[in-house]
Amino acid sequence: MKATTCPSAVKRHIRGRSAGRMRSVCNAAVELIKSRGAHSSAAARRLGADMCKELRTKVLRLLPPTPSGPTAHREGQTDGAEILSCTVKALKEGHVVAVPTDTIYGLACLAQNSEAIRKTYDIKGRNGQKPLAICVGEIQDIYKYCKVKVEKELLGDLLPGPVTLVFERSEILNTDFNPFTSLVGVRIPDHGFMRRLCQMCGEPLALTSANISSHTSTVEVHEFQELWPKLAVVVDGGPIGDQSRLGSTVVDLSVHGKYHIIRPGCALSSTVDVLERKYGLSEDSEK
Repeated sequence: MKATTCPSAVKRHIRGRSAGRMRSVCNAAVELIKSRGAHSSAAARRLGADMCKELRTKVLRLLPPTPSGPTAHREGQTDGAEILSCTVKALKEGHVVAVPTDTIYGLACLAQNSEAIRKTYDIKGRNGQKPLAICVGEIQDIYKYCKVKVEKELLGDLLPGPVTLVFERSEILNTDFNPFTSLVGVRIPDHGFMRRLCQMCGEPLALTSANISSHTSTVEVHEFQELWPKLAVVVDGGPIGDQSRLGSTVVDLSVHGKYHIIRPGCALSSTVDVLERKYGLSEDSEK
């Protein structure tokens, strides 16, 4: 007579074997980590912590300005002061944020924070030999981080505006920021939020376009949505300006009496007109 096996007993037997296999796998993993020493164990703990950390992106919509004063709060939009406070906090904690400018959307972090600079390059997939610009809130701030060889009135004629001016960098600027060049591009966007953000941070922001490297520049936040999970804050200022996507005009003013256009950008003709007609600078043909 054949013995019969109770179905519940079979299930208990299978569960027991599965649990035993799982314990064996876990024990083997523990022994592997132990066998690799304390350094590997610490690395494993760090890896585990990194995997468990999730950066929760805050997408905050700016209220549109009105000539009659403050705008009433609308659902889905946030007060500008609250957004500034939240964005400054994220920057001070070493995060990367997305911000509107007067030309295109940008990624920003603190220029004096070396780890934040590295994160910015990683997020964009940017070539490490391509420089970032700095962004400041006031013209006098430029003199802290750049060796200026033009009249202050020239700066006032071009800034704030859609122009990046390139000068020799000063010693106070983070040595890990564009370490491959003695020059630095500086911006003061004609954008109230960005200027106030720089003022509140009290130090320059590193600024680059909010897109994967070599992809099209963005003028609305949804266009770089694939980057959101890597950012602490996304400030939605609505569609940007004229939608040209050209970015700022980049001009090298590091040689006294000369200028050199590095990138034509969206303000080429007006910039060259100011440089040549009003200040008598000539184009540097050697560059």
